[in-house]
Amino acid sequence: MGKAVYLPVLAGDVLQFAPYQPGASLRRNRFLIPEPDAPPAEELPPGALDLVLTPLVAFDATGTRLGMGGGFYDRSFAFLRNPDPAEHRPWLIGLAYEFQRVTEQVRQPWDVPLYAAATEKAWYIFG
Repeated sequence: MGKAVYLPVLAGDVLQFAPYQPGASLRRNRFLIPEPDAPPAEELPPGALDLVLTPLVAFDATGTRLGMGGGFYDRSFAFLRNPDPAEHRPWLIGLAYEFQRVTEQVRQPWDVPLYAAATEKAWYIFG
């Protein structure tokens, strides 16, 4: 389909996104998570992406996402909390199993909500 795929790369306490091709070389970051072994000049900032598939531990009916506790996605996509609809790019889509859907999450001021979530049973659109 001619789409480019970018994977997250730790850049201090935020994420940048490096291009990835199947079979490309990966390196482990400080948490031992594989990342593309691409030069920093090829990395994109979060606002340059169109769509981001986000990991999560849990989500609720308002799109509030519970991550792994590091805050990397919330810090990296904090600009999406801007109420101006022109600033709402990229779309954050949570990838989850249905059992990860909970009744209610307490949304903190720094939490960046999901646009939608996909599970093996349903597609949920929040915004």
